[in-house]
Amino acid sequence: LGRPFTRAGIFKILKERAVAAGLDPEKVSPHVLRHCFATHMIEHGADVRLIQEMLGHASVATTQVYVHVDRRRLKGLHEKLHPRG
Repeated sequence: LGRPFTRAGIFKILKERAVAAGLDPEKVSPHVLRHCFATHMIEHGADVRLIQEMLGHASVATTQVYVHVDRRRLKGLHEKLHPRG
């Protein structure tokens, strides 16, 4: 409508899109999208500093949380799938 988005407006659009996609709108939020984006980027080899910049984190330590999430996921997959896991 030619006006800036509001926080409430973003949430409303996101919830509508979640319902349209068959997702539980209570489990979808801008924070969840940021987290999924960062995790996906890490899983596909993106540089942590690049993700830090895109997310606007002041410290790389904040962004490194996503690296730890990926390592936990990989460890779980290794234990589940590796013959000697």
